[in-house]
Amino acid sequence: MDQKHQEDLSHIRSMMERSSRFISLSGLSGVFAGLSALIGGLYVYLLLKSNGLDYFNGEHKLYSVNLVAELVFIALIILVSALTFGIFFTIRKSRKYNLPIWTTATKKMLVNLAIPLVVGGVFCIALLYHQIYVLIAPATLLFYGLALINAEKYTFSDIKYLGFCELALGCVSLFFLGYGLVFWIIGFGVLHILYGLIVFKKYK
Repeated sequence: MDQKHQEDLSHIRSMMERSSRFISLSGLSGVFAGLSALIGGLYVYLLLKSNGLDYFNGEHKLYSVNLVAELVFIALIILVSALTFGIFFTIRKSRKYNLPIWTTATKKMLVNLAIPLVVGGVFCIALLYHQIYVLIAPATLLFYGLALINAEKYTFSDIKYLGFCELALGCVSLFFLGYGLVFWIIGFGVLHILYGLIVFKKYK
């Protein structure tokens, strides 16, 4: 009888978690988002070099309007690529385990994720408008970290640790202005891959 009680409780607990948390998130989404960031970051470095800008010489850099526009376009490509992989692997996982995707938990997670991201996006656009380029990379890390921590209560709790790492990296990068690309690659590339592998192994 006790064993049956335990099984019933485990089943109820599992049902409650499925209804209150978005659990279709795949670790592979993080891995491929990280790979997209790594490839994009490397391309940006080569682009700067081809424009006669030595990224690691420590000098103040001046960017032409055309170069800034190209950098923004690359950032959008990376974002779209990461979102595409995220959607693909989420749908694949939900079908594999017969999990619903569009639930109340999903909506709440997206809202909590979107608020810091939208505010951060506006802030970064303002930095771009005022040509304060050195603060854009730290700002993206900080607002992204806040977004992950804010959304944690509606998905895997592990995501908050990624959020704290992004916040810490963003804070450190504020004291090394001019090397934002390096911190950005670490935060959105390396950390995403590590997080994705951990989640994939833990929840596969």
